[in-house]
Amino acid sequence: MSRFRKLAAVGATVTALALVTALAATGPSVASSHREAPLISEDPVADNTDTYVFVSPDRPDTVTFVANWIPLEEPAGGPNFNKFGDDVKYTINVDNDGDAVDDIVYEFRFRTKIQNRNTFLYNTGPITSLDDPDFNIRQSYSVAKVQDGRRSVVASGLATPPVNIGPRSTPDYEALAKAAVSNLKDGSRVFAGQRQDPFYVDLGSAFDLLGLRPLNQAHLIKLPTAKGVDGVGGYNTHSVVLQVPIKDLTANGKPLAMGAKDPNAVIGVYATSQRRQVRVLSGSGNQPTTTGCWVQVSRLGMPLVNEVVIPLGKKDRFNASDPQDDAQFGQFVADPEPARLIPVLYPGVKVPPAPRNDLIAIFLTGIPGLNQPAKVTPSEMIRLNMGVPPTPFAKQDPLGLLAGQMDGFPNGRRLIDDTPDIELRALAGGTPFTPAFNVSPNNILTDGAQTDDRPNLTSFPYVGTPHQGYDHTHHAVGS
Repeated sequence: MSRFRKLAAVGATVTALALVTALAATGPSVASSHREAPLISEDPVADNTDTYVFVSPDRPDTVTFVANWIPLEEPAGGPNFNKFGDDVKYTINVDNDGDAVDDIVYEFRFRTKIQNRNTFLYNTGPITSLDDPDFNIRQSYSVAKVQDGRRSVVASGLATPPVNIGPRSTPDYEALAKAAVSNLKDGSRVFAGQRQDPFYVDLGSAFDLLGLRPLNQAHLIKLPTAKGVDGVGGYNTHSVVLQVPIKDLTANGKPLAMGAKDPNAVIGVYATSQRRQVRVLSGSGNQPTTTGCWVQVSRLGMPLVNEVVIPLGKKDRFNASDPQDDAQFGQFVADPEPARLIPVLYPGVKVPPAPRNDLIAIFLTGIPGLNQPAKVTPSEMIRLNMGVPPTPFAKQDPLGLLAGQMDGFPNGRRLIDDTPDIELRALAGGTPFTPAFNVSPNNILTDGAQTDDRPNLTSFPYVGTPHQGYDHTHHAVGS
């Protein structure tokens, strides 16, 4: 924790005025979460839910990206189970010099093929392999890399596994998922398909006037104190998991000679969805046709920003914007509505006054001395110092950097990181960045959903096995 305090002291030397002035020179931000904006809530197949980026603990010379789409995916959602959209371009975007402009973009395009159109069934028998004749509705995909404006196709015709239907249809689901892991010609590894949603948060209480069940008695409207409920528990998502050698992500194309202090160690990451500008429906029931330029409809970097920080009137614009335009949203990070509501809903709790330079460092510039690029354009994305050694999976603490783990959120984002609790405490000033407010209850705020309902894996693709349609439950109560 002493290392974190040192970083906080460095960050405190950056004045709020200087940060707000810097924001005024830039433009929109990058993030979202489950059903976070009016337009994208009506288009789940293109809806980013969460983005994760971390140095791989089992392969520390690589970085793993996890980008998830399709929120609150019901495992038993047959006969037309969820899948990626054939008309959506999914991307993972990397800025490796801090200027808020993409330097590397990975593009993923999907194609669905129905083997037998004379049945209503997703599968006509047990699926025992990816090319099993009983596997009726299949998806394949391509991966392209765009670097410095040059696009090259890295792989095509890669297979996705089926969804996890049940003991009769997918009797050995893990074998199917393992078979869908592909090694690419550039040294990367990739997986695309259904996984369990690794995000955990008490959605039911949070959106009932920002309630925190463990602190119900402190709320303006008092209820009995209770354990948190993981509102995402029992649901799946669709993940693109990409593992890339660190040397392929640095601005100079070389390994990090100086470790965490290397000037090329920090990257900024976010994911997006794009659709063609024009969609024409068929009057005869055929597939719609799409034409025109690609238009960004969803984006996800730091979790929960578009969901609870950006106001309703700006959310759709936020999803359509680019990092270099983040200044138009800077005021909402410098003076976020949730922070103003905390003292109202929890009388007696005081939070730091605006402008919040601590939140600007966490969400827009990176933390000085840890994951802030040498020349940074304030822009909202996940920033990762690739030179910080990863914590072994078995020792990872959900509170990340607040628990003294330098590779934890907000330095990157690991699957285990409890981002709702970390961000709650940051909003209340309960971190070493604002020592006067780093006291109880500010630094113990929690929604009570403290563990995911299903463990993640310790090997690629890391995201846990999806919940089975035949046998699953929702809303696991936290410990």
